[in-house]
Formats: sequence, C-alpha cells, structure tokens
Amino acid sequence: MKYKVMRMLCMFDLPVETGEEQRAYRQFRKNIMKEGFIMMQYSVYVRTCPSKEFAERIEKRIKRIVPAKGNVRLISITEKQYQDMKILVGSRSLQEECLGTERMIVI
Repeated sequence: MKYKVMRMLCMFDLPVETGEEQRAYRQFRKNIMKEGFIMMQYSVYVRTCPSKEFAERIEKRIKRIVPAKGNVRLISITEKQYQDMKILVGSRSLQEECLGTERMIVI
C-alpha cells in the first residue's frame, strides 16, 4: 500500500464574548494542538497526515471536541496542493518551514 502524505487544515471562527466562550475557544485551540496541529495563521491550523485513513481518524477526534457555538471547518489536501499554495503577503511561519512533510519535530 502506498501512503500519500496529506495536509489537514482546521479553520475556525469561535465567539469569545463571554467567559464561557473564551474558555471554550482556549480549550479547543489547546486540543487541536495536542492533535498535532500548528498555527498557520490566526484561526487556521495545519498538520500532516500520512494517509487518508489517518486524516479520517483525526477528523473523528476533532468532531468530538468542537465547541457548541461558532464555525469549525476541516479540509484535507494533498502535499502537492499544499505546496502550490500562493502566499500573497507575508511568509510561511518558522514552524511550517521546520515541519515540512515530517510528522514529528525533535528540538
């Protein structure tokens, strides 16, 4: 079986007007980072997935931790599609550059 590395993007817009909403936002952000996501830009996080099946398992885990309010979206794209992304202003973050297609960074 040939594995095709993919990138999963998690994009979210969560309300933070009340203390409860702020706690839900912080907890969600902390949980997706525990799942291996790194911040690409505000409210857009990315992680590598070694296969489509792995990405589907991550999606199921994310569905269990989404807050009750707000908007959370996931999309999986191929490594080639991710590399073809055009950055119009700014640059890749240091974390993105270090991560590349690897699943783990040892510093």
